[in-house]
Amino acid sequence: LSTIAAFYVAISLTFSSTIIIVKLFSDKREIDALHGRIALGVLIVQDIVVVLVMIALAALGGNDQQASLGQAILIMFLKGGTLLILVGLAIRYLLPNILHSIARSTELLILFAITWAIALAAFSDALGFSKEVGAFLAGFSLASTPYRAILGARLVSLRDFLLLFFFINLGIHIDITHLGAELLPALIFSAFVLIAKPIMLMALVGAMGYRKYTSALTSFSLNQISEFSLILAALGVSLGHIDEEVMGLITLVGLITMGLSTYMILYSHVLYNWLAPYLNRFEINIHHHPKTVADVPDLHLAEIDVILFGLGRYGGSMVKHLRQHGLKVLGVDFDPEIVKFWRKEGLLTFYGDAEDPEFAAILPLNKAQWVVSTIPGQHIGLTLLHALKHNSFSGRVAVTSHNLRDLEILKEADADLVLLPFRDAATEAARTLAELIT
Repeated sequence: LSTIAAFYVAISLTFSSTIIIVKLFSDKREIDALHGRIALGVLIVQDIVVVLVMIALAALGGNDQQASLGQAILIMFLKGGTLLILVGLAIRYLLPNILHSIARSTELLILFAITWAIALAAFSDALGFSKEVGAFLAGFSLASTPYRAILGARLVSLRDFLLLFFFINLGIHIDITHLGAELLPALIFSAFVLIAKPIMLMALVGAMGYRKYTSALTSFSLNQISEFSLILAALGVSLGHIDEEVMGLITLVGLITMGLSTYMILYSHVLYNWLAPYLNRFEINIHHHPKTVADVPDLHLAEIDVILFGLGRYGGSMVKHLRQHGLKVLGVDFDPEIVKFWRKEGLLTFYGDAEDPEFAAILPLNKAQWVVSTIPGQHIGLTLLHALKHNSFSGRVAVTSHNLRDLEILKEADADLVLLPFRDAATEAARTLAELIT
């Protein structure tokens, strides 16, 4: 490979696929899990970086060869700055008013979102950047509005439909005449992405203080190349930086890594259980909070009645009512801001993840009468039940579910109590209303 071709290949191997990861995490309902949030944060930063790289390459590559490098860079900054300023003004003044005026009709909202994306893509292309840059900025600007949730939900089916054509386009770019020559390099690069990349990510996430469970599941999700890698390679071909053979190599690596990483994400928990004994070296003591359970005097731990996982709206309300009844609660949450808030409220609170099967081992289980999880989900409930049983917890366990099917499964797994927040809230509301009527 030439130096410029090696640059394109290296950049392409660096980024991970937002489309695949968000789709699979949404299907598995892990988008709000700790490892899901970390992976999503990494993806956002990667997408911003690759868009900036594409802007720079398109601007520099599209200038007359006689123009100086300084002039090309100046033109790039002027065009890019103009595009970003216009998008910023639209976010501040244009989009809120337009979306508010058409919000009564969901169909109009969706139609406007698609039109807005096409318009920005065309404008970006007219400025000399790629259409993908404009589409990315359109999505970014719509995400800054109060209507992001409904737009995201309604565009899911369109996203999944267009995903089909994305993979068709992948196959089109593979030149079978060069397949034999590209296969061995593609397998080597794919092995790097599928094996070496997760190892590096585990080391980085572990160095940030996260436990090996979070580090492993985060790294398992990021072991493929990005759709932006393919767009970047196509841009390189159009600019004459790389040839079709290099484009085919990157595309083949994309097909291999996207295909195999899908199963690694789907079976990430099984994969973790298999590799867990070998991952201790990637774990560094958590430093997200100034103290751990080991730092708390036994006198305080002896007073614990309930260990409660999940301190959001539902869990936070439960904590208040439990404390009103004179019970001593130890709270656990994976959101540092929530941990900080409850510490200020005087609650003994620790940073941790209910899905981490090894976190239960550091909790004062021999002191508590109940362990309660307010985080819904069959997998979370089963993981916590298994971890508590593994650590010989002799108290009682309450877990949370949003449907009756999970309730039966959790009951069979020896949960003493399964909380159904919506049913319980409806029952209480009906009882209160009936008392007022009678």
